[in-house]
Amino acid sequence: MNPKKNKQHHILNSSSGHMPAVRVWDVAERTQVAELHEHKYGVACVAFSPNSKYIISVGYQHDMIVNVWAWKKNVVIAANKVSSKVTAVSFSADSSYFVTAGNRHVKFWYLDHTKSSKVNATVPLLGRSGLLGELRNNFFSDVACGKGRKANSTFCITSSGLLCEFNDKRMLDKWVELRTSMATSLSVSEDLIFCGCADGTVRAFSPTDLHFIYTLPHPHSLGTDIATHALPSHLFAYKENVRYPDTVAVSYDPTNRWLSCVYNDHSLYVWDVRDLRKVGKVYSALYHSACVWSVEVYPETRDGEQPRFSPGSFLSCSSDNTLRLWNTDAQNTTLSRNVISNDLQKVIYMDSNTSPLLDTDCTISSNSEKADPQTSDNRTGIRTMCVSPDGLHLASGDRNGTLRIHDLESMEEILDVQAHDSEILCLEYSKPETGLKLLATASRDRLIHVLDADREYGLLQTLDEHSSSITAVRFATNDGKVRMISCGADKSIYFRTAQKTEEGTAFTRTHHIVRKTTLYDMDIDPTRKYAVIGCQDRSIRIFNICNGKQKKVYKGSQGEDGTLIKVQTDPSGLYVATSCSDKNISIFDLYTGECVATMFGHSEIVTGMKFTNDCKHLISVSGDSCIFVWRLCPELTINMRQRLSDLKQNSKPVQKTPPNKQHTLGYKASQSNCLFLLQGSSEENHNTLNSHMKKVRKSVTSLHNFSCDSLILLMLFNIRSLSYQQSNSCEHEGSGPRPRRRWSRRMGSMDLKVKSMLDLRQLESFAMPLFPSKTQDVHKDLPPPRNQELGSTISLQTIAAWVNFI
Repeated sequence: MNPKKNKQHHILNSSSGHMPAVRVWDVAERTQVAELHEHKYGVACVAFSPNSKYIISVGYQHDMIVNVWAWKKNVVIAANKVSSKVTAVSFSADSSYFVTAGNRHVKFWYLDHTKSSKVNATVPLLGRSGLLGELRNNFFSDVACGKGRKANSTFCITSSGLLCEFNDKRMLDKWVELRTSMATSLSVSEDLIFCGCADGTVRAFSPTDLHFIYTLPHPHSLGTDIATHALPSHLFAYKENVRYPDTVAVSYDPTNRWLSCVYNDHSLYVWDVRDLRKVGKVYSALYHSACVWSVEVYPETRDGEQPRFSPGSFLSCSSDNTLRLWNTDAQNTTLSRNVISNDLQKVIYMDSNTSPLLDTDCTISSNSEKADPQTSDNRTGIRTMCVSPDGLHLASGDRNGTLRIHDLESMEEILDVQAHDSEILCLEYSKPETGLKLLATASRDRLIHVLDADREYGLLQTLDEHSSSITAVRFATNDGKVRMISCGADKSIYFRTAQKTEEGTAFTRTHHIVRKTTLYDMDIDPTRKYAVIGCQDRSIRIFNICNGKQKKVYKGSQGEDGTLIKVQTDPSGLYVATSCSDKNISIFDLYTGECVATMFGHSEIVTGMKFTNDCKHLISVSGDSCIFVWRLCPELTINMRQRLSDLKQNSKPVQKTPPNKQHTLGYKASQSNCLFLLQGSSEENHNTLNSHMKKVRKSVTSLHNFSCDSLILLMLFNIRSLSYQQSNSCEHEGSGPRPRRRWSRRMGSMDLKVKSMLDLRQLESFAMPLFPSKTQDVHKDLPPPRNQELGSTISLQTIAAWVNFI
């Protein structure tokens, strides 16, 4: 992360192994250079020696091993057992010893270079306990060896709030009170010691005599409205009776003289500490502090409508009991900038309780087991949400069954109702094409409520067919009818059709399908013909919405373990993204089942995914409290945009134009003709195409009534003819059937591969003329054009579509 430029770069771990490992990466090349396996249960802490020859790794409490690695050779040169829980390790400045700290534990470990140089085998590591005196029962939360003039000293902090100094004889020389309820972290330079403490406090001390120097500014207070923080003075203003997040980690950069601080609400600050009397903020960011359950992309505004948020805005909800509005393109946001975060625009807090905003696991210990977000007893937090198609309202459901509606213009809550007895698992607004404004809420209590969003969310109908938790509910318009489809843990799928009644709209069951596996999530493709369902057996099942029949099933995960958690189709309906409980994400071709991309990086299950409206990115959220924005391959983006363009054209009424009476000699080829004539390889089709092409050639040579499609058809005909002749010759020679791949056709012994990898910016703006200007030499003998079609242009999008088709 470059705080000045607000740019992130990532190191991708290509290994999917589950064994604990110490991995060493080349930062510049972003490649792994070493992988060290010895620990069985987990690695609690690691440290480089200052001369970079060695790495120290300390295992979890069950592991109880301290290893010294000559990491370039991938060998352990010294090892020993440790009986206490270790939370921190630090190397001395001369690389001759290191110190571990933990529960009632400060120990000095010495490297005997004479033994390690002569013997290739692992030698016992020599350890001596620090002389703790009256502080022997303390929990030492961090340790750092001194530098410069204090290179022989070792500094520790206790969780109770003491800063301690050990001399070169391992004796506890002196200590000073930090005046805090808890201390967590330590960073030492030649002339400063920074101590991270509770309530957002960071104190600076002198290493020479432990003299107190300065207390750094606090970060934002818990529950603060970040939108009101527009000026730096807002951040530095002191407030009474507010609570701040605890500091859990500090790291000093002596080159820039920056201090980076992480707090237990998952916020990050970089402070400029060149002048401790005038500390400035270089960078800050505020993230979710607990499992993120859902993500919603803000819908595109229709023509003529004023956008409320910038393009690319999206929302997320979390167990930390907040809804957050993000925009990663901070330069183009219409909202006012705040001084806390570049990409976070707004935080909506559900109540005044700030406890859910804190990640207590950060401060208990560095290796404590995190609670599974799915089975946690903590009943607070927003479980699901949905944005209305007009972008006016945001519906959210929490783990207690409460439904809330927020007005996205004012960000005010306009409805708060106890809709269910258990957590709400799914919310869905009906789309504009249904002609209805409905909201469906589905819960673990096995009920679906249908609400009228046009009439203050009054209850229209309650459906109770499901016998277990309902995992997904969706609306669709099909064959002129409004449908509602739901699936759940009872392995059932219900297809319902809307009927007009005296009270309003009611849904009646038309199909009931049962499968042998739990159904975890569902999405509707943009054509509204198919329901795509992710299943416990890692399969994607596709059902016809009209008749309820299963059309296709294929594997929805690359791995052999786990279950499908989420499925999400892209805006064009070409691809479907899946998340598996093995923490990986895959993208499949919806129609062929071919895997076109895989992604991994989350450390917990992926709980939600959404494609952006511009088809350039996929956003994923996870139980690890992280939001990842993935950049999609340009090839996928081109395909999706072309399909979207086709869908929009098909939805428009076709305008019939009268034929040109002046020139009836020519023959105008259409795209539908091309598609019809190029299907199949029968002799009859080929002969039909031949007769059409005679007319096309005649129109081209006479330059009468000539169109762009004629040129395309001529090009396709030549390729089709060659393919037809080749396939016939292959049949006569007794060779096998010609392979039909997405990107290639076999022609004898050679492969013709055609790929479109066009620049997306060119697709949006560039169009090339069909013919060069008549002033060029190649056209000096041609007669002038006889109609306007000769000078028409053909866009690269059209060429890309035809090249893909070939």
